[in-house]
Amino acid sequence: MTQPPAEGLLFDVPVPPTPVERLLLLADQYTRHNDALDLLLGASAPPAPDTHAAPAQRLAADTQSAIKAIHGERLYESVELTETVMRLNQLTFLASASADLSAGQARVLTALAPEAAVGCAVTLAAETRRRRWATAPAPDDRLSAVQRTALAEIACGHVTSSSSLGREFTRSREPKVLMSTLRALETKGLAERTARSAPAAYISGPPLDRVRLTAAGITALASVIGTPPAGPGTTPGTTPHPMPAIAHAATRTR
Repeated sequence: MTQPPAEGLLFDVPVPPTPVERLLLLADQYTRHNDALDLLLGASAPPAPDTHAAPAQRLAADTQSAIKAIHGERLYESVELTETVMRLNQLTFLASASADLSAGQARVLTALAPEAAVGCAVTLAAETRRRRWATAPAPDDRLSAVQRTALAEIACGHVTSSSSLGREFTRSREPKVLMSTLRALETKGLAERTARSAPAAYISGPPLDRVRLTAAGITALASVIGTPPAGPGTTPGTTPHPMPAIAHAATRTR
């Protein structure tokens, strides 16, 4: 007779990421890939022609895996879901095509990929909630509106940090992510900084620290992203940025 596992081991089984979490992870992968390319292009010695090829092919494969995960959900077809899969197929094409180009050209092809992946996550989360509202994850009520916005901006690869004269500060797009917000997210274990992993803010400047979501941060954002507005306006951090024209970029690379 097979003995049941020890009680403590019941909690050691890893839970696979949901398709929405996969897309947020994918956005982070594209951000790291773009940062690595930027650092290579900014180095004193020119990069080897195929340095980025293998990582680009892995990105293409991971994007296809995300598509398979979406199909595995067996959601009813909709225009929104179809367009989401189309955008991800375009990302697959661009990542694969970039492997055969120079580092500079490759950087252009994947420039908008993090935002595109987050936009797809927003749409997929909204579609999943609309069709499976009873089993949708409960929104993380620990997050303020400002923190939700910050998590979304971090997921898009818009936030870096650095220090000068003993003072830390962030660099981000609008809406701005303040250092106080970043510290609050770090205290909650939802965000972290990877030292000197992002391109410099100016020529010959030091590399910046990339702000990234932790695994817990991805789970927290996935629970609130794509939720409907709570009032007259749109809840910050839940509305995607305008979807980049990936299709046009793909056409130019043919």
